[in-house]
Amino acid sequence: MSGSTLAAGSRMATEGRAHGDMKERVQESGTLGGVMGSLRVIELQLVAFIIVFSASGLVPLLDLAFPVFASLYAFFLGSVVFPNYHKHRSAAPEVFKGNRLFQLYVILGTLMGLFLPLAYVLGGFARGDQASVRAATPHLFLLSVQILSENLISGLALFSLPVRALLPIIYTARRLIALSSWIHITLTMTIPPQHDFRKAAWVWFGRSLAIGNLMYYSINLLGFLIPLFLPRAFERYFQDRDEYYKEKEQSSATAATKGPEKKAQ
Repeated sequence: MSGSTLAAGSRMATEGRAHGDMKERVQESGTLGGVMGSLRVIELQLVAFIIVFSASGLVPLLDLAFPVFASLYAFFLGSVVFPNYHKHRSAAPEVFKGNRLFQLYVILGTLMGLFLPLAYVLGGFARGDQASVRAATPHLFLLSVQILSENLISGLALFSLPVRALLPIIYTARRLIALSSWIHITLTMTIPPQHDFRKAAWVWFGRSLAIGNLMYYSINLLGFLIPLFLPRAFERYFQDRDEYYKEKEQSSATAATKGPEKKAQ
């Protein structure tokens, strides 16, 4: 979620070692990757939501095209700018090991960013509030695509750590724009009279949810992804690059020494 699925390593890597040692699996299930790995069923539901939102006309064309641009850009970075020097690895190494407090932080983001907006959209459909549904849908659509993209690239050897770190930053920055639009729409809504408590509470719920998401993901972007996660990803990447060239030099030196020996024999 918002880069946190990548921060603690690959969910697919944990699943791929399902036949390993039981103690190791228990330890991995306590990490953030294990927490997010429990969302497999939700991932399938997110695919359905993405299809429904795309076909309903509630998502602007720019937001529909953004995942295509992000995917092509990530592919360009992974192929040209930041190639993976250890493609033999089945998944990304762990960059940021989260403690319990960090897991609570991620759970809060999942609740605030995914489940509550989803309930808000469904409630808007039930109430016939098209303005609320149209305001919240772009954020929910982009976050759904982001979660699926993070879990997908975490299991592909093509994408190096910098690419895995930059992708959630790109999506989060775009979603902040969608959240700003959501806040603007909710602030322009007229609050019903006090005697109509349900309608007034609905308007205030939408405002609080939009503002809370903007605050959470702003902190997530400026306080975690950019200053913590991104530098550690680059540091680990350059370590891997140095190890790769060192191993390559050693193998070349070994081959060079074996050549004269064979000729002497």
